[in-house]
Amino acid sequence: MASLPSLAFSGTLHKLDPDVRKLSPTSLPPEKRLPYQRSPQAPEGSLDASFQPLNAQEALTLLGEGTRVESAFYVPLMQQCIDSKSLPDAKILHAHIIKTGTDKEIFISTSLVNAYMKCGATEYARKLFDKLPQRNVVTWTAMLTGYVHNSQPDNAILLFVQLLESGCYPTNYTLGAVLSACCALYSVGLGMQVHGYMIKYGIESETSMGNSLCSLYSKCGCLDYSVKAFQRIPNKNVISWTTIISACGDNGETDLGLNLLVDMLLEDAEPNEYTLTSALSLCCMVQDLRLGKQIHSFCIKFGCEPQLPVRNSIMYLYLKCGEINEARRLFDDMGTASLITWNAMIAGHAQMMNLAKDDIAVHHSGIEALNVFQKLNRSGMKPDLFSFSSILTVCSGLLALEQGEQIHAQTIKSGYLSDVVVSSALVNMYNKCGCIDDATKAFVEMPTRTLISWTSMLTGYSQHGRYIEAIQLFEDMRMAGVRPNQVTFVGVLSACSQAGMVDEAEYYFNMMQKEYGIKPVMDHYACMVDMFVRQGRLEDAFEFVEKMDFTPNEIIWSILIAGCRSHGNMDLGFFAAERLLELKPKGIETYVLLLNMYISAERWQDVSRVRKLMKDENIGTIRDRSWISIKDQVYFFRCNDRSHPQSAEMHQVLENLIQKAIGLGYVPYKSADISDKEDKENPPASTTTHHSERLAIAFGLINTTEGSTIRVVKNITMCRDCHNSVKFFSMVTKREIIVRDSRRLHRFRDGKCSCGDFGALL
Repeated sequence: MASLPSLAFSGTLHKLDPDVRKLSPTSLPPEKRLPYQRSPQAPEGSLDASFQPLNAQEALTLLGEGTRVESAFYVPLMQQCIDSKSLPDAKILHAHIIKTGTDKEIFISTSLVNAYMKCGATEYARKLFDKLPQRNVVTWTAMLTGYVHNSQPDNAILLFVQLLESGCYPTNYTLGAVLSACCALYSVGLGMQVHGYMIKYGIESETSMGNSLCSLYSKCGCLDYSVKAFQRIPNKNVISWTTIISACGDNGETDLGLNLLVDMLLEDAEPNEYTLTSALSLCCMVQDLRLGKQIHSFCIKFGCEPQLPVRNSIMYLYLKCGEINEARRLFDDMGTASLITWNAMIAGHAQMMNLAKDDIAVHHSGIEALNVFQKLNRSGMKPDLFSFSSILTVCSGLLALEQGEQIHAQTIKSGYLSDVVVSSALVNMYNKCGCIDDATKAFVEMPTRTLISWTSMLTGYSQHGRYIEAIQLFEDMRMAGVRPNQVTFVGVLSACSQAGMVDEAEYYFNMMQKEYGIKPVMDHYACMVDMFVRQGRLEDAFEFVEKMDFTPNEIIWSILIAGCRSHGNMDLGFFAAERLLELKPKGIETYVLLLNMYISAERWQDVSRVRKLMKDENIGTIRDRSWISIKDQVYFFRCNDRSHPQSAEMHQVLENLIQKAIGLGYVPYKSADISDKEDKENPPASTTTHHSERLAIAFGLINTTEGSTIRVVKNITMCRDCHNSVKFFSMVTKREIIVRDSRRLHRFRDGKCSCGDFGALL
């Protein structure tokens, strides 16, 4: 975009004249009241109540062609066109104005430009504007503002340049519209030029201008400039405070935003519903329930709690902070809830799934979200794209394929499947539920695709062991002109790792840095280390770790330890174990990995040392949980669980499967087991340890039809023995078994796993 012309203004900038007030039917002489007609039901002699507005066609029918009327006659008619966005009526008015010669008046021509713009007819407005014999600043501003409102900020900027070149002086309102155009273009450079004009003519400190500048810099990611613009406003109003508090939230500076709210209250500035909504959003970001409750009290004090946006924000805060009962109370007290309220409830429960501390809480939040969505459908209100995208995310987290398929059908029926957000959520849902073919079909049928869509599909291919498709999709993505990000490259490198494509992995690792300027993060290094480990190239893996730009984390050392155990290089394994212990890891699964390595090597002193460290760090015990959903019912299992009515049958099924698996070559693997206290108090009847996923699989085999897929969710990582045994189970039962643990998705089919036996290393 070219720079604005450098013009010297010879006078002070003028403020835009206020909008023309709507005229009542009795404010005109009787012969000029044609835009209204008397209601036949109204009593004789009554005034406003006895008149009904006519539309443009009805009003002009009462006049003969060429009959000249006062310009005020057209004001209510043009306002009706704007209110109803009726372009045909605006054209009829325009034609009558031309025939009566009223178009020569600049006030009428400006009103016509404004009416065309408000009706979305930018081309008609521009043709009329270009033919005007004279224009004032109001005409220019109406045209410029119309471009902004019709999402044509480029044209608004070009028109502003023409305004300056014509010698016309912009008003505060004009400059505010230009700054809005700069916001839409995310052009901080142009905004700074406009800011320069304001400084030159001494209006930067005017409240409305300072507010606009504050908003511009915030939207362009320049929070420091936004704060400076705010501080230069001598007479701050509630809009000023609300703008800067909202800006802090948009730019992730929650502490600053909350401090500014305190400053606002100390200066006795009274917040409005928008200020408090922004403050509640900040509390949501930092999950500060205590402060959120105080702001809730302010909402009650200032009388804005009943307003829907405020109540939605309060409800969402309570949901995100785990106060489900309080959120539900607010929801129930609303009476007739809006769609925004329904969506806030669904999105809040979905957010709680991510923040839940245990798998039971995850499942509970997900089921509540599904129940809310079901009530939304029964309420007679139709879900929108936000409803569908949120609930599909919930289905992904629950592995609720049946519900996801029903929602898929509903999106097709409602027409929202064509929305890229909904279709991307659908692709992700099928991927997470292990239905890679359905995910592919949904992806192919997408009318448009975003980076998120491409990355989600690519990651899905990688997780399902379709490495060639993942790499091919990445190349298709590049050919389509879509620029990959960090997450995209994690998917590509993961595919190369599992496929053993070392040269390709190194090629893409270098491409990421040199061609796209993306600095590797820990996930990229983990993929590369995992690749070398899978190939048995342990020395190369350790050498690669030494060249990393930062200190390896728990994941890197865990991969190295698992690889060393698998390939029999215990010396390197012990070295990696010492480095891992120096980090004092917090994950209990990491300690299990260390214990298994030391136990297998019969290094009992190290076993004692690790157990003492676990006690010192208060690591606790593993809570092994899995669940399976069958016919909308969810069944939970723990290690060696015998509480279910079918537990005897389940354990018998497992014993039979293990015996058949042993006949096919399965060798049980003994490992350190840190069980729940409740499991120790109720030891199993047999000596065989059955972790929770095996029990869930057995339950699924008993209670589902022959040949159907078993889908299980596990809260921690599968151990080596369970991973190996389930591979054989899939071979014996001729069933596809999908287990999604805390790290990845395992798709077992015909004795093979989609993870490339990554689980066998643990």
